[in-house]
Amino acid sequence: MLFAKGVKAGAVVALVMTSAVVSAGTFPDYGYQPPATYKGPLFELSQNYPTTLPSGPPPAFFKLLPAKLTNNFEQWRPYVDAVKQYCLEGNVENDWVVQKNTIRHWYHAPWQHYGPLGREGIHGLTKEAQIQSKQLASTQITKGQTFAVGIYNDVGGYTFGEVWKNPQDPDPSFTSKPNSFHDGTVVCKALFADIDLQQVPFLVNPVLWQAYITDTFDSANREIKNVALIQMDFAVRDSRVPGTGWIFGTFQYNGAVTGKPGWDNLVPVGVMWGNDPENNKDNYTNKQPTVTKINPTIMESAINARPELPPTHLGWNGRLNGPVDNPVSSCMSCHMTAESPQLSPMNPTFQAPDKVPPVGSKAWMRWFQNEEAGVPFDAAALSTDYSLQLAGGIANFYEWKCDQGGVFVGGGNACQQATNFRLKLMKSATPPAKVYKVERDPALNELH
Repeated sequence: MLFAKGVKAGAVVALVMTSAVVSAGTFPDYGYQPPATYKGPLFELSQNYPTTLPSGPPPAFFKLLPAKLTNNFEQWRPYVDAVKQYCLEGNVENDWVVQKNTIRHWYHAPWQHYGPLGREGIHGLTKEAQIQSKQLASTQITKGQTFAVGIYNDVGGYTFGEVWKNPQDPDPSFTSKPNSFHDGTVVCKALFADIDLQQVPFLVNPVLWQAYITDTFDSANREIKNVALIQMDFAVRDSRVPGTGWIFGTFQYNGAVTGKPGWDNLVPVGVMWGNDPENNKDNYTNKQPTVTKINPTIMESAINARPELPPTHLGWNGRLNGPVDNPVSSCMSCHMTAESPQLSPMNPTFQAPDKVPPVGSKAWMRWFQNEEAGVPFDAAALSTDYSLQLAGGIANFYEWKCDQGGVFVGGGNACQQATNFRLKLMKSATPPAKVYKVERDPALNELH
């Protein structure tokens, strides 16, 4: 069943809400149910969030953090390899049904089911950005699309439970200064491509998932298709890291590594812990890669220089990014904008052409600062601490509430009735000065 704008009755029936502590079944599992011809298992949201902060030592890979945060990736390789194992063990053998993981607990972000990008019902994949021609390889001449599923470990899951403790009133103050996600939070995100595999050499021997997805990026029509594992991202909350308190990393699929399909074919692209705010040049941006252009002047990203990494575009001027990410952004630049309400776009190019600042200018570099954990991108908002899934879920929830017309005795909808500052701000025709009003349009996710 599709729970989308205009299908209010279905959404209301499916959305079983309580005002008590979050428990299994509170939030919908998915928004797009595959047709009856599909006979396999359906996605279930892992939502039994811990009600107390997990105790004990941080993940073992914390001991592998390099003594010096260097742009030499080989100093980071043991750490990154250990994070990869942490994300995969107990999940791969259970086809990412994380509730079956007997090694550690993992949880999903709620409210990803809603809207045109919402979760599909086979693997819980949400729709991400369009893949532009030649973005992945010089031989890739047709466009494609990306779908993804993210998971949070028990420390991160605890914070989600705090924010959503009252499912009718999410509270992002739990992730906004002086608060943030707790040390030891780990996020892992698997990304899959709907693309002509014959055009992308590194997708040989693919790991394939079935998913109920749109037939093209611009379409609303859905069908069951195979999608190929192309990337896996991670984020780790670690207050030892100066400037941001986070470490981000990404892996790229290369089916030539083992010669057979498997998650072991994920090779590191690199790791980053800052946005290099002083580096405003644009001489290494590489939107259509034939080689990987590693910029030696980028000091807060470390990129894998071994030939195991297929040619990839990286982020703006050589900062870290994955193959299906925006080549004029970076992992941390994009996630740094996570806030509630979302007052600024995720990238300076995601706005009207006359609003896009000159590349490398002071206004452009606003998206490439180092922002401490819990600090909102806009002063009028609350931070969701580098979690776009948390920010997007809250925005989806309020969009759903504000689309319910005439549900109050006194008239109006939740936004019109609001005494809640965040609700008023989301629907304000005059947002605070010096911030951008963001339209939630999937086309804004396209690369420019």
